[in-house]
Amino acid sequence: MGGLQPWHWVIVIAVFVLLFGAKKLPDAARSLGKSMRIFKSEIKEMQAESKGDEPKPATPIASERVDTTAPEQQSTDRHTA
Repeated sequence: MGGLQPWHWVIVIAVFVLLFGAKKLPDAARSLGKSMRIFKSEIKEMQAESKGDEPKPATPIASERVDTTAPEQQSTDRHTA
């Protein structure tokens, strides 16, 4: 037991040929290769952009002190009995 034996690969290839047909397999491989090239070029482009966009250090903002203390409210509750 272990990995795939050569006769396993023969069976897998035969199933692909039966499912997709001999005509469509080269076209599928070609389109897969084209998609991989496009994907790799996009990844390289994103990496090049990220190297150029180094974050600048943030400048400190002068904070304003806001007095949030509210005057005490005295409630005058009157109960009528």
